[in-house]
Amino acid sequence: MDVFEALADSVRRDLLERLAGAPARVVDLAADYPISRPAISKHLRILTDAGLVCAEPHGRERHYRLAPAGLTPLHDYLDKLRPPRPPIPEHAFDGLDLEVRRTTRERQTTTSIDNDKEQTA
Repeated sequence: MDVFEALADSVRRDLLERLAGAPARVVDLAADYPISRPAISKHLRILTDAGLVCAEPHGRERHYRLAPAGLTPLHDYLDKLRPPRPPIPEHAFDGLDLEVRRTTRERQTTTSIDNDKEQTA
């Protein structure tokens, strides 16, 4: 199953959000839903097969955690949908505008001082 199929179910999306906060056991995850532990286990298996979740054994228990690398296909897809960014970040223009204004003021001040000197000379 691919990432998009795994994310098609709202319970699996909720499980991912929960696991993004911290790893959890099946029993802890099942307590948050009105469905059985085997159903939660099935959802976790689907998420694991899609590479979105991984299970780590801790004694007799398995702790599930988010596998951020599994989100790469989703990020890639969303990047294709975003409009292209300008090569220069927008905030850089703010700094440029400030520098142009400062330089213009300095030149006007220097020019008016020079004109005053010429008139008094």
